[in-house]
Amino acid sequence: MSVEIKALTPTARERREYVTFGIDLYADSPYHVPALRMDELQALNPKKNPAFEFCKAQAFMAYRDGKPAGRILAIVNEVANERSGRKQARFGFVDFTDDAEVVDALFGAAEDWARQQGMTEIIGPMGFTDMDHEGMLVEGFEEMGTMATIYNYPYYMDHMVRRGYVKDADWVEFRIAIPDSIPDKYQRISDIVKRKYNLKVVKFTSRKKLKDQYGHALFKLINEAYDQLYGYCPLSERQIDYYIGQYLDFLRLDCVSVIVDSNEELVAVGISMPSLSKALRKTRGKLFPFGWYHILKAINGKNDVVDLMLIAVKKEYLGKGVNAVIFTDLIPVYQKAGFKFAESNIELEGNENVQQQWQYYDYRQHRRRRAWKKPL
Repeated sequence: MSVEIKALTPTARERREYVTFGIDLYADSPYHVPALRMDELQALNPKKNPAFEFCKAQAFMAYRDGKPAGRILAIVNEVANERSGRKQARFGFVDFTDDAEVVDALFGAAEDWARQQGMTEIIGPMGFTDMDHEGMLVEGFEEMGTMATIYNYPYYMDHMVRRGYVKDADWVEFRIAIPDSIPDKYQRISDIVKRKYNLKVVKFTSRKKLKDQYGHALFKLINEAYDQLYGYCPLSERQIDYYIGQYLDFLRLDCVSVIVDSNEELVAVGISMPSLSKALRKTRGKLFPFGWYHILKAINGKNDVVDLMLIAVKKEYLGKGVNAVIFTDLIPVYQKAGFKFAESNIELEGNENVQQQWQYYDYRQHRRRRAWKKPL
């Protein structure tokens, strides 16, 4: 039995094999949620993904006796390194069988490539930017994943430790019960904040209007709000255009809360959407020929779970209770839609300001994921 490592050239066939392996490996797992294949294929395509304007990347696949056994993408984000002053590579889009030879060959190839680029450290799983999946699951293996997060088998951790990787950062996730009514304290805070700062909630019935009026402002607000978070790299204008087209057309508009000031300037946004986890599992990440039906049914039909994709607040309004305005808008929407639970998405474990908001709800921390690092 032998292990072969292949450095992939950016051909459509190789990208398809790379993406397909990351789904087929979990065919027997009841918890894995595949990404949309078309999204991963675009992310790996230098002609489609604007991140390649400031990132170098090399994909590798491992084969055991000619059959796919592992995949990894090595990345150098030059903008992130300029901001941090570090010579840091990333690894991401990574999956592998429980085979030490495969793992050693796969990570060895990624680490060697990173050294050749002059890097002195490697971290991951991370994507090109924060808009890609990040963080290896280390707790919560018997919880179904979400479309915004990575699922991986428990044996991944053992191989990371064996390879000399150590914790660099952890994220936690929460499952929150949708309350029967808006918590009284949240309602009072919301009313006070709206009066004090002359804020209002704007709702949309047209995705085009949302994109035209606040599409660019929304992603620029994300750049501002997330600027100091772990590994964040500001989105370029081309990336903003790319993500407006990729994500905003999928939104269920009543699950979006846009907060503006008296000048109609964007102050905060809360984006949530009905969980696509079960739909993506049914479609195995394929939108065609029938995947779109299951996804539209999950968005517009009966669904018990809503995913809290992101909340972003302008810096000058941080700590002033604007989150309460968002949730007093969204909770009645969730109740009307019949959602029973919300998934929080990932939050850095030390981000107490964000996690304190869950104290008003019945919640549990049910998943933890990790970014690992290793000197080169």
